Amino acid sequence: MSTLNETHDITLTSWVESANSDCTDFPIQNLPFASFRNAGTNGSFRGGVAIGDQILDLESVADAGIFEGLAQEAVAVCVLEDLNEFMSMGTEAWSALRLALSRALREGSVHQEQLEYTLISQADAEFKLPCRITDYTDFYTSVHHASAVGALFRPDNPLLPNYKWVPIGYHGRASSIGVSGQSFPRPCGQTKAPDADIPSFGPAKRLDYEVEMGIYIGKGNALGDAIDIEQAEDHVFGLCLFNDWSARDIQAWEYQPLGPFLAKNFASTVSPWIVTTEALAPFRGNFSRDSEDPQPLPYLTSAQNTDAGSFDVALECLIQTAGSDVENHLSTSNFKYSYWTVAQMVTHHTVNGCNLQAGDLLGTGTQSGPEASEAGSLLELTNGGKQPITLSNGESRTFIEDGDTVIMRGYCQRDGAVRIGFGEVTSSVTPSRLTR
Repeated sequence: MSTLNETHDITLTSWVESANSDCTDFPIQNLPFASFRNAGTNGSFRGGVAIGDQILDLESVADAGIFEGLAQEAVAVCVLEDLNEFMSMGTEAWSALRLALSRALREGSVHQEQLEYTLISQADAEFKLPCRITDYTDFYTSVHHASAVGALFRPDNPLLPNYKWVPIGYHGRASSIGVSGQSFPRPCGQTKAPDADIPSFGPAKRLDYEVEMGIYIGKGNALGDAIDIEQAEDHVFGLCLFNDWSARDIQAWEYQPLGPFLAKNFASTVSPWIVTTEALAPFRGNFSRDSEDPQPLPYLTSAQNTDAGSFDVALECLIQTAGSDVENHLSTSNFKYSYWTVAQMVTHHTVNGCNLQAGDLLGTGTQSGPEASEAGSLLELTNGGKQPITLSNGESRTFIEDGDTVIMRGYCQRDGAVRIGFGEVTSSVTPSRLTR
């Protein structure tokens, strides 16, 4: 588990002036990673680090040769368009490079003159997925979401008996995950109305978003080896924002007996920046369970997970409808409400010997809070579509309509630490391509 070090010093400022703003997501205490290139060019994507409203081009940093030892070895592989090799190097390399970058970007750095020319405005960049997402698993870690959705689908038995004992997840489709800005057609599939004798085929009518966090695996494990919870976070490179799109009417018809399929595999969207677990060290909190709930089994329990297993990440979801430039607020929530921790998800995923690889993505599942205003999906906000919500621009929604853009943002803020953010993830739905 990452601990506080000099990179978290709240007195640090950068020679990149925009990084010193109180409202930036990317102060020098953050330094998240992405894969980018200059917008509108055919140039190669390569690794970059966000600093204020700029991107530090890691290919240029590598070429400058200003770092030494492990930090230079690490930045040398960040010239590649995918960050998998860097992610696979492990915590020592990640921390060494982050420290070198922090020192190079600080006010008074001897490297300022060399690095100023390597900066590119984020407004002038385009992004791809930060790594090859080798595999994708989606968990179901919000007990508030699970209870609310269960009540809609199974009023007499909303929370299944295994939920509080085992981190529930399913294996999703990595190929349809896109980076922020993703646009996709409305999915088609089978649905069955409650009063219908047979199912019908066509575009989904109950398209929904899910406010989630994404967890990127760094160093993997060998097939057959389980990752102990004490070492679980040594295998986690960082976190991102994640919108796991869902077709609720397709889901309701297909999900029994084997769970999600076409309702979930048509599109999912990640934010471009990976915020490292080291950057998130000041925003850790204790993990505990209500005394009346089952306590995690021993393999899902450790002192450090109890002391600091949760992440305090505030989440916000907004919608922009077609033809409007108004961002309509939908809900806020927080990752700290998660019923299972990141370490528990990693450990449970491998307890049977499953091998994780650098670039694997774990979704947390919809992150809903205890209050109705903290619901992470329209399914919850509209009570299964029975209660439309009125947007600030006067329109109403039960589910997502063609032309809608969903925007999610996240940040960490607490006394004694500098606020850091994740940027945003946006994605839009276009009309179905169904021709018959």
